[in-house]
Amino acid sequence: MDIPELGLDRLARVSVELDEILTVGPIHGGVRRVVPITGGRIDGDRLSGEILPGGADWQLVHDDGSTTIDTRYTARTHDGALVYLATSGVRHGPEDVLRRLFGGEPVDPREYYFRIGVRLETGDERYSWLNRTVFVASAARFADAVVYDLYALR
Repeated sequence: MDIPELGLDRLARVSVELDEILTVGPIHGGVRRVVPITGGRIDGDRLSGEILPGGADWQLVHDDGSTTIDTRYTARTHDGALVYLATSGVRHGPEDVLRRLFGGEPVDPREYYFRIGVRLETGDERYSWLNRTVFVASAARFADAVVYDLYALR
């Protein structure tokens, strides 16, 4: 029996604009931070539109500097469909790189690891394929944004 090999199809570039980090404080497993999402864009041939304000990343920063990502937010496509996005993943790297990143300095995304799984959901039939596709992304953190390339697994 041959099992299909995995492949990736790039769907879009997603730019998520962020507000100031709210530090909830130390909890079991690390420091809880909430990073409000204020807007952004999705730019791709099959999926494009705007990120709506109101979501957030409820991240957990661990003692080793790694961060567990947990976001939920909404987008409106260029033709009016609403899409729910939820990401989960991890960001980690060498201590000096993470210190620069946490300090808001520009850091080459090849210097650290930032990967996420992305779940997309919609009730709009034109985009129903989003509900039954698995998505992953490679991401970069900037002082006021996260940018990621969104890929569909085939």
